[in-house]
Amino acid sequence: MADVQAAKPLRIGCASGFWGDSLAGTGQLVARGGLDVLVFDWLAEITLSLLARVKAKKPEAGFVPDFIEAIAPHLAEIKQRGIRVVSNGGGMNPAGCAAALAARAKAAGLDFRIAVVTGDDLKPREDEFRAAGVREMFTGAALPEKLVTANAYIGARGIAAALDAGAEIVITGRCVDSAVTLGPLVHHFGWDWRDGDRLAQGSLAGHLIECGAQGTGGLFTDWQSVPGWDDMGFPIVEVSADGSFVLTKPEGTGGLIAPLSAAEQLLYEIGDPAAYLLPDVTCDFRDVRLVADGPDRVRVSGARGRPASGMLKVSATHADGFRTIGTVTIGGRDAVAKAERTGAAIIARAARLIAEAGLPPLLETSIEVLGSEATYGPHASVAAKSVREVVLKLGARAAKAESLDILAREVAPAATATAQGLTGLYAGRPAVQPVFRNFSFLWPAVEVPATVTLGETVIEVANPPPAPAIPAAEVPAVAAASGGAVAVPLIALAVGRSGDKGDIANIGVIARRPDYLPYIRAALTPAAVGHWFRHLRPSRVERFDLPGFDALNFLLHDALGGGGVASIRIDPQGKALAQMLMDMPVAVPAGLVPGRVGEQA
Repeated sequence: MADVQAAKPLRIGCASGFWGDSLAGTGQLVARGGLDVLVFDWLAEITLSLLARVKAKKPEAGFVPDFIEAIAPHLAEIKQRGIRVVSNGGGMNPAGCAAALAARAKAAGLDFRIAVVTGDDLKPREDEFRAAGVREMFTGAALPEKLVTANAYIGARGIAAALDAGAEIVITGRCVDSAVTLGPLVHHFGWDWRDGDRLAQGSLAGHLIECGAQGTGGLFTDWQSVPGWDDMGFPIVEVSADGSFVLTKPEGTGGLIAPLSAAEQLLYEIGDPAAYLLPDVTCDFRDVRLVADGPDRVRVSGARGRPASGMLKVSATHADGFRTIGTVTIGGRDAVAKAERTGAAIIARAARLIAEAGLPPLLETSIEVLGSEATYGPHASVAAKSVREVVLKLGARAAKAESLDILAREVAPAATATAQGLTGLYAGRPAVQPVFRNFSFLWPAVEVPATVTLGETVIEVANPPPAPAIPAAEVPAVAAASGGAVAVPLIALAVGRSGDKGDIANIGVIARRPDYLPYIRAALTPAAVGHWFRHLRPSRVERFDLPGFDALNFLLHDALGGGGVASIRIDPQGKALAQMLMDMPVAVPAGLVPGRVGEQA
């Protein structure tokens, strides 16, 4: 239910963007953020398989331990300031996480009303999925023989219900990242679950802060203009009752919040911006407006919402053999050529020894010479081939760990059997690790209720039946312009950021000025972008328009070598792809871009 302060904007800050993020964000936001709500996002698509392995060995574990370590030192101040906390750090064991946190609070003489939200773990229903003939939502593949995990991306309803019931801290398992923000907003303002536009705005607020310092200038294309990397601010949204909000950060912290940096984060890891599918709402971000509202403040409006699809994405994982990745340094003249020959020799030698041992062969191998611009494929510069210091990265997959053990053993012997200059074996023999491949499918939301447990109180929160689908409204795209007289690199005209969803890479591109967009759109056709990244062998490229803030979004399907921990590439999540695209030439009229041709605008 909405409280008496519902007319007052709600300040929500996010202190983590992934498992492994700095623990400093919690103290910064609690002490300097003026928060009403503190949220944490810890889970990536593959994280739950790692937590499941931990829980199998230690039943009381299986949650994100960093959440406890981040929040425990600040519990007294959180209590004193009346800050509500929402975290998906429960992972595979929200109840265990709550118990561990309650114990730390009790040791400090504190008591919190801690609720857990469960219902996302669908692994016990594996036989039901098999009987229903579920298929992978991207590839159409059949369900693997055995799943390791199967977790539905649940929405914000359980979180809102927990807060309605009086919880001070809410711990969930796998929910959509933005739900930890949307839940408190619905609770505070009493928003109707049928109010699509407010739900879309609240989800967008969550999306902009869910990656921590990425929302405050981290990873910004114009990194030179971002101050204070050593004390980066963590993001805060000030959300009003109508859903409009301001993105900001604690005063005096490092980082930069500007329309272009916020736009990069908005495009990060989304697909079709007209149909960003969440459990509680279908969002349309094409007409979003990002306007400076003072130093390090950007006002965000214009997201639209339609009824949710009625289906939940289930992220399952299954074992798919093993992998190993190792590196060595090679210095001296002809370093690139030496590294390439050394890598090929190690792989060939290992393959022969594996066959002689009667073990399964290597399924996939990767040789990348870092420093030679290997990840640039055909766009590597000629000068990169003559560098005198490189890192040789070897990767391989196999059905059995024993095959890769042989490969791992053969890396160090190259130091005496190949070329001079091989060094840097500080990490020792490369480790052999199990591969967990992601398998995503859709399941009816009505069959996945959330359960809220707060002390002795247990509340079941049902999802509504599917509402009639409403097609997205037409939003005219900006027309492409005819070519120009000179070619400039894309970075002179735009900023961009890239990320991943499984084996799909996304690249968002935002024009620095509206009059640049027609020329960008003319040059960056799906075919042209696919050709630029032809060394990644994408099966297809999609382009989407976001005219509200002069942007394009690209999806490169099957471009990441399997993605995540299933990939043996040096960039399995496509983190560098936007920077590579920034070198693509764009034809513009002479004089359109300030400064010298090719210089950043």
